[in-house]
Amino acid sequence: MSKKKVKTKSKSKGKPAAQLLLKGKLEVTRSGMGYVIVENTEGDVLVRPGDFNTALNGDTVRVKVFKENVRTGKKEGKITEVISRKQTEFIGHIQLSTNYAFFIPDTDKPMPDLFIPLSELNGAKNKDRVVARLLQWDKDDKKPVGTVVSIMLPEDENDAAMKELLAQAGFPLSFPEDVMEEAERLPEVLDSEEIKRRRDCRDLLTFTIDPADAKDFDDAISIRTLPNGLYEIGVHIADVSYYVHPETELDQEAYKRATSVYLPDRVNPMLPEKISNELCSLRPHEDKFTFSAIFQMNNKGEIKQYWLGKTVIHSDHRYAYEDVQAIIETKKGKYEAEILLLNDIAQQLRKKRFSKGAINFSSQEVRFKLDEKGKPIAVVVKESKESHQLIEEFMLLANRTVAENVAKLKINKKPLPFPYRVHDRPDEEKLAPFILFAKKHGHSFDTSTPQAIAHSFNTMLQDAQGKPEQHVLEQLGIRTMAKAIYTTENIGHYGLAFEHYCHFTSPIRRYPDVLVHRVLESILIDKPITDKKMEEKCKHSSERERAAMECERAGNKYKQVEFLKEHIGEVFEGVVSGVSSFGFWVETVAHKCEGLVSIVSLSDYDDFRHVDSDYSLVGRRSGRSFRMGDKLFIRVVAANLEKRQLDYEWVINAGGDEEKKTKPKEGKGKRK
Repeated sequence: MSKKKVKTKSKSKGKPAAQLLLKGKLEVTRSGMGYVIVENTEGDVLVRPGDFNTALNGDTVRVKVFKENVRTGKKEGKITEVISRKQTEFIGHIQLSTNYAFFIPDTDKPMPDLFIPLSELNGAKNKDRVVARLLQWDKDDKKPVGTVVSIMLPEDENDAAMKELLAQAGFPLSFPEDVMEEAERLPEVLDSEEIKRRRDCRDLLTFTIDPADAKDFDDAISIRTLPNGLYEIGVHIADVSYYVHPETELDQEAYKRATSVYLPDRVNPMLPEKISNELCSLRPHEDKFTFSAIFQMNNKGEIKQYWLGKTVIHSDHRYAYEDVQAIIETKKGKYEAEILLLNDIAQQLRKKRFSKGAINFSSQEVRFKLDEKGKPIAVVVKESKESHQLIEEFMLLANRTVAENVAKLKINKKPLPFPYRVHDRPDEEKLAPFILFAKKHGHSFDTSTPQAIAHSFNTMLQDAQGKPEQHVLEQLGIRTMAKAIYTTENIGHYGLAFEHYCHFTSPIRRYPDVLVHRVLESILIDKPITDKKMEEKCKHSSERERAAMECERAGNKYKQVEFLKEHIGEVFEGVVSGVSSFGFWVETVAHKCEGLVSIVSLSDYDDFRHVDSDYSLVGRRSGRSFRMGDKLFIRVVAANLEKRQLDYEWVINAGGDEEKKTKPKEGKGKRK
């Protein structure tokens, strides 16, 4: 480190600025300037373009602070090391010369072009739109070196859009060759000696229940009646850790991704399809290695004993959720007695969970019917039904049981490092305005204890069922909640009302579940592993999960905009889903497509002001208000695919129930 004396001091560590090395994420602005965002430190570190040292937007870097203003706290630094790259694959165009080629990235965040050796063009021609991967970029090289991964055809606009979302979120679009080779070498036939070491569950009635289009079946359920009259219900989870060992190429790639990403027209998997869709997928009529939680319980869902361990299973049947829902509703179908019994127990587990303080936010999912080119031809809104709840309750039970089992263990009087799934109680600052808003709709809150708050939420959600304010109360209620994360600090899961909780049931698509399997196995063989990097792995997994969720939302938004682009000028019923000083958002009832009604478009009717505490816009002259939860009609006026934005305008008389510039009754906020 430099020994040069510097007058300015770092407030954060009390060291001269020139000696201060910080770790953070680089954010590059459109102008080309960079800022390193450092956790738990006041103020970002400004980095000029000449000091990026091969770092790109989103990379995790080490930055050396060489200048700090004591009065303002502003820091300036130089990047000394790229710790990890957020993105290694990019979308752009090829610029071809006689002896060399360059890849010009399509990005609003400045980055250098990639030098592409002619041997790495892989069939790409001049001006072709391609996916390119960064291969190497040494400090002394002015240009990074890349390779063409795939060529994007002009007609594949949908494909390009989805790939762009994934690449920008830092999810690789393909697996490296060494990872694919490692996956291909894995044995397809189950090892006979390994079978002997496991509990054999192949003679038990076993089935999977998944979405109709799923291929990666993580979990299966088995059921049988025991001689003592109890039911033995097994939750069997794909044994990914049998195939994916620590520090292998497969493991490192899975950790890097940390999650599969589910877009409207594809899955970007955490593991190669050889593992996710073949070796580990619990396909019907095939023997598979699993990690199981097997419960003995009565018909009230009371657990008398449980067993955790490695198993081998044979799935007898593969159900789609719709198949199981039909059996529940008609009481007829394959294995109907077992399905109805499982559903009955699941509903009792669910009821018990809510009685203990779990919060019952209902969830709706948007799915798209796509043509052969991936263009949406219809939007389907799916709600959680009993068939979904059946699987959900048994997965929650297995996750909770595993976490409880691990939490008991102490090594040198300290908890074993373990990736718990935790959810903090609501933040008081976020909760206060929500409680005031709920009170206006006649819903009171008891805030004396966290349990009382949860009970108040459930009472409110139950009372609001079918009322105009239901949608807005659910949306705002969810926003007051903390985000669930992975961490070794076991503070419990507030939303589920569980003291101990983890993710055990989806190792094909979530890396924390793989970590859970490894720790649990080490405990079961009495050789508990203490991973000193567990908290770091938890943070990485939480960050990748957030990136995947944002990517999935953006994918859904793109398809919604693409769908409504064909309906410009048409009128739809909607619900006000958000309000700000520059307008309000409306979500269409039929397809859950959200767009903005700008305040400019309302200026012909009145001069509207934003009332923050009431989540509303109110006209100064008429008193006409637009509140969250109000139903109204809108016309689609613009659909911008590039920005994934929809613009609406308010339609006054579309439903015959709105009148221009008429003051609503006091406190109603909408006209019936």
